[in-house]
Formats: sequence, structure tokens, C-alpha cells
Amino acid sequence: MTDTHLRVAIIGAGFGGLGTAIRLHQDGIDDFAVFERAETLGGTWQANTYPGAQCDIPSILYSFSFAPKPDWSRLYPLQEEIQQYLEDCADSHHLRPHLHLGTEVVEAAWNGTAQHWRVETDRGTYTADILVAAMGPFSEPSVPNLPGLDSFDGATYHSACWNHEHDVAGRRVAVVGTGASAVQFIPRLQPQVEHMTVFQRTPTWILPHPDRPVAPRVQRLFAKVPATQRAARKALDLVQEALVPGLVHRPGLLSGAAALGRWHLRRQVEDRTLAEKLTPTYAFGCKRPTFSNRYYPALASDNVDVVTTGIDHVERDAVVTVDGTRHEVDTIVFGTGFKLANNSGFSRLRGRDGRLLSEQWADGEMTAYLGTTIENFPNMFMLLGPNSVVYTSQVVTIETQIDYLLAALHAMDDTDIDSVEVRADIQQDFVEDTDRRLAGSVWNSGGCSSYYLSPSGRNFTFWPGFNASFRRRLSTFDLSDYRLGKSLGSAAAAAESKEVPA
Repeated sequence: MTDTHLRVAIIGAGFGGLGTAIRLHQDGIDDFAVFERAETLGGTWQANTYPGAQCDIPSILYSFSFAPKPDWSRLYPLQEEIQQYLEDCADSHHLRPHLHLGTEVVEAAWNGTAQHWRVETDRGTYTADILVAAMGPFSEPSVPNLPGLDSFDGATYHSACWNHEHDVAGRRVAVVGTGASAVQFIPRLQPQVEHMTVFQRTPTWILPHPDRPVAPRVQRLFAKVPATQRAARKALDLVQEALVPGLVHRPGLLSGAAALGRWHLRRQVEDRTLAEKLTPTYAFGCKRPTFSNRYYPALASDNVDVVTTGIDHVERDAVVTVDGTRHEVDTIVFGTGFKLANNSGFSRLRGRDGRLLSEQWADGEMTAYLGTTIENFPNMFMLLGPNSVVYTSQVVTIETQIDYLLAALHAMDDTDIDSVEVRADIQQDFVEDTDRRLAGSVWNSGGCSSYYLSPSGRNFTFWPGFNASFRRRLSTFDLSDYRLGKSLGSAAAAAESKEVPA
């Protein structure tokens, strides 16, 4: 049986995968497929259905510029509306025939002789000229390996795998973690539970939430005059970008935001002991800050305890901290984030020399060129890869990387080249320059430990500047940055692929 051959194979049907599919279709490329292990598209937004799930980026910025939605109901959209937006995008851009939902990629391996990827799924095998890795950084929930967790008699689940069948009403609930997801679901659970114990390792910077409904007259204006929505998108982008000088170059510029966070805490929490527990001791921006008007009041409620002592182990009916205190609970909810550096998808991608990406990125040392292409992985484009995150909507990053992919496809067609692989020296120069530029950033020097950093302390997350510079660097595809390959054809099936000088 002959494998189905594709021009482009896409792993993941979140914003990255769907955005790539839309732009390929718009560019006249229709021999592509999107493989998604879940039964529903949406990526992060089909998985995270916990109570209160909401984007912390304004809706008109957290959407495709080429697929505007004039009638967003809120300034900051809830999960259900984002999920519906992505469903509508798939329908309006005729993507359904290209979507392979409930299909897991078992392995994708580069074939140097044939100059293509062999993509093995649990429902069949394909070959593809180009592989787009759009798994997303928030696709693998991280659950701490707590001793005794297997012996717990009650319900346990992560915020990204919410158990909607489990009713928390009248229960004693433990929440482990106080990151962005927990900040959103804790206020929704607190009024229902008998008692909540929140285990906090590090407090989060919380700012007042500016969310509000979008007025019908504004929706009508955006629909009637699309240029107004584009202008609003640009304005909000500039507001987000205003933080970049402080985040990247001079963290002292963020003192105003820190003062706002402390004021917000003081006005919502009167208990001084609790307020001290909730006051960050690291610089604003070092860890991901978030918005909420309900989080602090929930933690200050009579039926909530905030515990800052570390967890030692779990027993049948309790979480036990290192000081020996037993906190009796019947439900444990983890708001402990995601595995950014050890995503299982990395162990399914096999490069030119046969190494898995997980092996190349051992110990969480993730590196790439322009956050998009990776040495040893020809014709593979990663969306939201290492050092691609700009401090605004990640849809901006994704769109820029998709444009770079399309530029690469055009360059390959124009020069009759079968493969492109970033040169090792080019990637290393980029990594060293990025490390130098981020050395004084708040993420590196702000006094915290975060998922932005690798185990060695390298910042593998952020782009070292404004998103305008990111778009500028990726605005053209420079063949001289790449090793260029040409298939030898069937007559030399056992030979290595030929490298064409750049």
C-alpha cells in the first residue's frame, strides 16, 4: 500500500495548526493535512475547560489578523468563545476535509534519501515534504510527583484535564499551585466548597482586571468599518509592547506596575499575615503576572487557608506538609502548569541523523533559529519554538512564523530545492546573541525561578525585543542561512542527499 504524500503535514489543530492551514489554503496549497490527537480542534482552548478559563490578552489581538471577528462579546474572551471562534475559522476557510481529528502522530522521521518526512500515525502513514510542529507549549500538563499520591482515595485532576463529573460542592478541596489557571478557577470554586486549602510555593503578581463587555455599538462599528478594528488591534498591540523596555532592558521601569500590584493586594486583603504570604519577593514580570478582581477576595474568605509550607507527601485522606501538619481533603486540583521543556511530542520527531528532538534537547536545553527552524531537522518549522515568544498576543508570533514558512516554500520552489536545514553556525550565532541580549532582562535577573528558564538557567522562551523586530527578522527567508538539499531520486535510494551550496 502506497503512503499518502502531502506537501505539508501539520501536527496540532490549535491556533498554530489552524492558522497554518488557512494560510496554505489562501496561498493555493491544498495538499496538506492537520493531525490532532484530540477528538476536537482548538488546542489549548479545547483542553482547558476549567471554570473561569479566560484569555489574558484582548480578544481582537488574540485572533487572526486574516480572520477578524467584529462581535467579540468581551474585551478578554472566555474559553467557550475562543473555542467557537476556532471552530468557525475551520468552517469558513473549508478546513474540515484536511482535519484528521482523533489521530495521534506516533513518529515523524526525516528520510534524507527521499528528502521528505515519514509521518506515522495511529490511523495510517503519510509522507510529507514539509513538517509543521504546532503542538504548542501548553499541551502537556505538569503534575508534581508527590509521594503517596497514588494512595489518595479522593478525586485528583489537573486544570487542563478538568473533571466536570466531580461536584466540589460541600467538599474539602486542596489546590496545588497558584499560577494563571489557579488564579482563574479558585474564585469559581471557593463559594461552592466546604473548605479550600491552597498550597502556594510562590505568590503571583496580580493586577486589577480591565475586562468588560464589548458594547453592541462597537461591534457594529467593527463590522461596518473593519479598518477601525484593525486600528484598535494595533493600538492594543502597542499597549502590550510598552512593557518591553522594562522586561528586556531596564527592569526598574516596571516599578509602576509593581506598585499597582501591591496597591491591589492591600485594598483587597486586610489580614496582614495573609497579605504578607501573597506579596511577591521577586521583580514584577519575572514570573508571569496575571489579572483578577476576585482572586484575593476568594483567598481572604473564611473557608480558605493559604499554606506556604512545602508538601511532603499525600495520604489516603490528606496532604501532609514538611512540618508534619495533616490537611484533610477529599479532592486535589493541580494548577501546576505545563511541561514546556519536556513535551512528549519532542520524543516523536526524528531528525537527519536519526536523533530524536528530545535527545537533541536533553536536559531542557532547547535551541532553534528564529524560534522556528532547528539544526538537524530539515524542512521542519516549529511554531512557538524556543525564543519566539513576544510580549503580546502569541497569535502575532504564529502569524509571523507562518509567513516565514510560506516564504521558505516559495524560495524552495523558485530554486528547485527539496530541503532546507538551518546551518549549525547560523543557529549558534542566533542563540549566543539572544542569550547576550536577554542577560539583563527581568526574566533572567528578577530573582525568581520560572518555566521561562531551562534547568541551566537559559531563557529559552522569549524573543529579546519588540515584536516588530521579530517580524522584520522573519520577513524574508534567506537561503544562505540554510543547508540546501536535493533528492537523488530512486536510482540512488541508498545514498545520502546532496547538499547544494548556499
